[in-house]
Amino acid sequence: MSVKQGLLALLAEEPMYGARLRSEFEARTGGTWPLNVGQVYTTLARLERDGLVEPVGGSDDEGRIAYRLTAAGLSEIESWWLTPVDRDSTPRDELVIKLALAVTAPGVDVQRVVQAQRTATLRHLRDLTRLKSRASDEPSANDVAWLLVLENLLFAAEAEVRWLDHVESTLSRMPAAAVRRASAVDAVAGPSDTPRTAAALPKGARA
Repeated sequence: MSVKQGLLALLAEEPMYGARLRSEFEARTGGTWPLNVGQVYTTLARLERDGLVEPVGGSDDEGRIAYRLTAAGLSEIESWWLTPVDRDSTPRDELVIKLALAVTAPGVDVQRVVQAQRTATLRHLRDLTRLKSRASDEPSANDVAWLLVLENLLFAAEAEVRWLDHVESTLSRMPAAAVRRASAVDAVAGPSDTPRTAAALPKGARA
């Protein structure tokens, strides 16, 4: 979710200062995606430029300016609520990229990479589970919002563990190790070493 839509959604409720927008955003998402005030005000400046928000009067005694939605901003957020999140573009996932490169890189112990990540992901999963166990039996609206975010992170961690198991199982069934060993030999020898190796062979053994 972009910061832009998050701020528009909050301003659809009532006018707010930048500092309150930040605190409301973090409270409702359990602090999972922290914002800084500078980021909030930079986004507000862009939204004002695009005609989606406008300041309410002047600044107060502390120099703060409250913002509210314009008609265009209200239309924008109402459209966003009903527009499915685009899944056509694949976001870059560092873990996926790391393992894809590790499988093809010479000298990398892919099984060790997978095991290290699984250990870290399981630890993260335990931490998330402990957080969920502390949830109130009678949650407020903000608690429910936080729980939804937390459960999304739980499901993602569980899915990552299953995927890592799948990666390890797939690698165990493929002759990837032999390919990596051959690549490692080529990498150690290097292109410049090939003529010297050939020259050292007896004439009858040369290709």
